[in-house]
Amino acid sequence: MARRRPDESDVRIRPSRSTRPRSKDRPEHKNAISAQVVTVDRGRTLCKTESGIFVNAMKARELGKNSVVVGDHVNLVGDTTGAEGSLARIVAVQHRRNFLSRTIDDAGAFEKTIAANIDQMVIVAASANPEPRHGFIDRCLAVAFDQNIVPIIIMTKSDLSDPTEFLETYSSLDVVTFATQRGADLSNIVTQLANKTSVLIGHSGVGKSTLVNALLGEEHRATGNVNDATGRGRHTSSSAISFDLPHGGNIIDTPGVRSFGLEHIDKNRVIGSFPELQPGIALCPKNCSHDEEMCGLNDFISGRPELQRRVAGLRRLLAASSQPLM
Repeated sequence: MARRRPDESDVRIRPSRSTRPRSKDRPEHKNAISAQVVTVDRGRTLCKTESGIFVNAMKARELGKNSVVVGDHVNLVGDTTGAEGSLARIVAVQHRRNFLSRTIDDAGAFEKTIAANIDQMVIVAASANPEPRHGFIDRCLAVAFDQNIVPIIIMTKSDLSDPTEFLETYSSLDVVTFATQRGADLSNIVTQLANKTSVLIGHSGVGKSTLVNALLGEEHRATGNVNDATGRGRHTSSSAISFDLPHGGNIIDTPGVRSFGLEHIDKNRVIGSFPELQPGIALCPKNCSHDEEMCGLNDFISGRPELQRRVAGLRRLLAASSQPLM
C-alpha cells in the first residue's frame, strides 16, 4: 500500500491566545493623584501625597528601570490610603525641573540620577579625617551650575582643623559656606535650608548623617567612623531618603559617594551660569576651551581683579568636568 503524502489538512494551527487585537492606547488614569517620592528601596517606593499621607507603591512596568528617584513628583493609582499592607502603582513621572546625577564607570560609563526637583545642593566635607578634596567639591559645583541648583558648602569637624583657608578658594564663586562641628549651633544652617528642597552629598565618613540627625533633632540616620588605614568612611546610608525639616522644607540625604563622574554635564550651561563673563566669551575663537592663550576672556578681564577671580573659578569648574573619575 502506497504511503499518503501529507497535505494541508495534516497541519494543526494553534489558535491565538486572544481574539482581541492588541491596542496601542494606554489608560489615561484620570483618577490618579499626585505625590512626591520620599525614598526608593528594593523595588518599592515610599511617596507622600499632597494631603500628607505616606503611600507604598510600585512602578508600572512601562516606566522602566531606575525611572523614579527621590524628589520626583509622580501620579499614583490603586490603593492610596496608606493603610498597612496597601500598595499603589506609579503610572507617570511628572516633568523634572532639574536633577542631580553622576557618571559611574563600573562597567562602561553610565549616568545615574540620584535626586530630582532640587533647590539647593549641600556639599558636605570634613575639615579633617578624612581630608577635604578640592576636586570632589569642584565636580559637585559643576553639576550645580549645570542644573541651576544653588550650591552650599558645609565643612564639618572644624574642631579638628580650621577650614577657612580651604574655603577661600570658593569665594570668587559666591558660594555660601559654613563651618560646624558636633554639638555646634546650627541656626544659620537651619535658616539657609528653611522652606527649600536641599540635597546633601559628600564622601563617606564626613558626617552627613550626623548633620542630618542634628538638623532633625532625632536619630534618623546611622552614623559611622572613618577607617584609620584607608582614611575613608564606611557607608551608613544605603539609599537616598527625604526628611521634612522642623522649620519647613526638606532635606534629601544620599549615600556617601567615592567617585563623581561628569561626562553627562553640558559645559555650555556651566559657562552660561556666569552672565557677567558673556561679553568676554563672545570674543573667544570657535571651540575655545576658555583656558588658552587666544581665549577672549584674557583681554576682557585685564585690569579687573574681581572678574579675574570669577574666570579663575569658571576655569576650575571646566577643568574639574574634564578630569578622570576619582
